[in-house]
Amino acid sequence: MKLLPPFLFLFCALLILGFNLVLPALSLHLSPWNYIGFFFLFSGLYIVRNIQRKFKQVATEINTFKQPKHLVDDGLFRYSRNPIYLGFTLSLFGLALLTANLAAFDVVLVFFLVANFWYIPFEEKAMEKEFGTDYIAYKKQVRRWL
Repeated sequence: MKLLPPFLFLFCALLILGFNLVLPALSLHLSPWNYIGFFFLFSGLYIVRNIQRKFKQVATEINTFKQPKHLVDDGLFRYSRNPIYLGFTLSLFGLALLTANLAAFDVVLVFFLVANFWYIPFEEKAMEKEFGTDYIAYKKQVRRWL
């Protein structure tokens, strides 16, 4: 069984909320600064939703572990090769800011590291196999995150 990124995102979000309940001593009280977290939370979710629509529009596979059908290099993909992971990470960061729990930021870091060193390399290998030099040229033009 392979853990899909949206499930890891949901697990991490629940973990952040759980840490806030279980470890309240690790909470920083930065109000009203905590509310900046809403910007990151909703911006990240907007990015993810935007990319879901784009993938549906071009009829390509969004599932990390399935074969991609089309190389998407327009829209948000002009700025990031991985806008979904960027969106998930921004959303988790926003949630961590809202809870202002120090342990929550560790969860964000773990999500980032798993995405950067497990999911993304797996996807890049599949993209290179499927799209060859087109994907390699795209990789040279667009950064992994931003």
